[in-house]
Amino acid sequence: MEENVVNTNSSPSTLDLEHEAIPSNEASSREAGGWRSVKYIIGNESFEKLASMSLISNLTVYLLTNYNMSGIFVVNVVQIWNGSSNIASLVGAFISDTYLGRFRTLLYGCIASLLGIMTITLTAGLHQLRPITCDDNDRPNCQHPKDWQLGVLFTGLGLLSIGAGGIRPCNIAFGADQFDTNTAKGRGQLESFFNWWYFTFTIALVIVLTGVVYIQTNVSWTLGFAIPTVCLAFSIIIFLFGRGTYIYKKPQGSVFTDMAKVIVAACRKRKLQLSNRTLYDHVSTLSESENIRLVQTDRFKFLDKAAIIAEPSELNNQGIAKNGWRLCSLQQVEHLKCLFGILPVWVTGICCFIVMDQQSTFGVLQVIQTDRSIGSHFKVPPGWMNLISMTSLSFWICIYECIYLPIMRIINKRATRRMSMGCRIRIGILLSILCMLVAAVVEKKRRDSALKHNSFISPVSFGLLLPQFALSGLNEAFAAVAIMEFFTLQVPESMRTVSGAIFFLSLSIANYTGSLIVNIVHKATSHKGKTPWLGGQDLNHTRLDYYYYLIASIGVLNFIYFNFFACHYLISGKEIEKAEVQPIASVKGESDEQDDEEKVLDRVGTR
Repeated sequence: MEENVVNTNSSPSTLDLEHEAIPSNEASSREAGGWRSVKYIIGNESFEKLASMSLISNLTVYLLTNYNMSGIFVVNVVQIWNGSSNIASLVGAFISDTYLGRFRTLLYGCIASLLGIMTITLTAGLHQLRPITCDDNDRPNCQHPKDWQLGVLFTGLGLLSIGAGGIRPCNIAFGADQFDTNTAKGRGQLESFFNWWYFTFTIALVIVLTGVVYIQTNVSWTLGFAIPTVCLAFSIIIFLFGRGTYIYKKPQGSVFTDMAKVIVAACRKRKLQLSNRTLYDHVSTLSESENIRLVQTDRFKFLDKAAIIAEPSELNNQGIAKNGWRLCSLQQVEHLKCLFGILPVWVTGICCFIVMDQQSTFGVLQVIQTDRSIGSHFKVPPGWMNLISMTSLSFWICIYECIYLPIMRIINKRATRRMSMGCRIRIGILLSILCMLVAAVVEKKRRDSALKHNSFISPVSFGLLLPQFALSGLNEAFAAVAIMEFFTLQVPESMRTVSGAIFFLSLSIANYTGSLIVNIVHKATSHKGKTPWLGGQDLNHTRLDYYYYLIASIGVLNFIYFNFFACHYLISGKEIEKAEVQPIASVKGESDEQDDEEKVLDRVGTR
């Protein structure tokens, strides 16, 4: 099949850097970017995550004890809120790429989050904003929150979701912008950026959340929410302190719009044949300024029809398309192909994240109904259990970066041989399955013990739940970090914000899917004369262990799906060089996957 390609490149131009309100002598006297800038971004991220996670870690307990919500209602509120926060990332990515840029979107997102957490703090400080609190033994007869009280609560959560929509798609992308991956030094820094980005804010959470969650549960919810409010304000100050060191890139237009144009144009020209057709190969200013071009690939050939020049009248006198909804460039087409190429792995991530969600909801509910005593005077706050997940995540990243990689470097006597993405994702899926199986066994033991003693609180120690929380953290360390890295490396630099949004969209879909599964299981198993799997305010009267087995079976299906289908779309498929981007368009086996990935990581970074 022959295809003629008309290259209508515009004249090269230099990418404008947006150093907002920075004196020219400061910007020029010291080199911008690199770890000098990233330390402020990671500092902002650490304190922002401290604020948000101090709420996420204990939100289940707060709603259960202060708003007298039932278990199902709590799970729905938490998962829908998490899902809304993640799906808002798509809107944030669009606004960032089209109007504000990553710096301003991050800043405004932090401000919105600050207003949201201040609202939640008010709900804790003013008793009129909450129903009357009651004891565990009286939960079935507790006063329900009024509609206007829920309105105030949901307003605060909504502002936090808006803030998350600005922060989540931009923080990784803005940090990656600070590295020049056209140099060997920049490529090496970027390779470790993803792991250290996860590691630093997780360590901060482990150290500080221990005290914050304890204060919320055992001292004062008002003080416990006021502390993260101050931390979030401090994160904004840190972020602004680094504004003279950042590399700023002006918004170049939303990739989402270009993707929509490609789909519309391809559908309009669906009846045309690609054989002997001239294709439109205009290169955008952004691509030219970075001297990067995506080379045409053979995958998803239908989309190439969007670049067919059906009639000469579709181009103006300068050889540029008159209507972008009828004629798209090959670069726009290849951008959409990059996005389609990550979707199979995206589905795998959703299934992994569903498991992670269980411990922050049902896992915490389990902890509440166990013996949390250490000695005769101290009880472990339920929200502390999420720290186990963070600790295991941080522990593995530290082992991987500080021990595993140096040993591999010595053994191979050459460049560091990193664990392949396929291997890490497979391990993560297996850990997610094991996590659910362990949780099911422990829940049966906890429930049987509680029924035997006819007690709401089971005499079983909370320590039995530690393994399932640790496995959840290891699942995140292997699968989530690898998938986030894959999304970022699989697309061109101009799509980094989109890749961040796609990552958090997978978290959002996992939240919504988890909530849907919970409601379906609740309705399907709530029959008279039978013990429901879920529902009510007492886990002793449900079969949560059966629900865990169901989630484990989803993990098994996910493992099969990844090994037989999604693994073929991993990063053995793309090479990016200074002058062009040449995808490796063949599907390779696992034996070739690691070598190809190392070539990409060693030669590329993401530019």
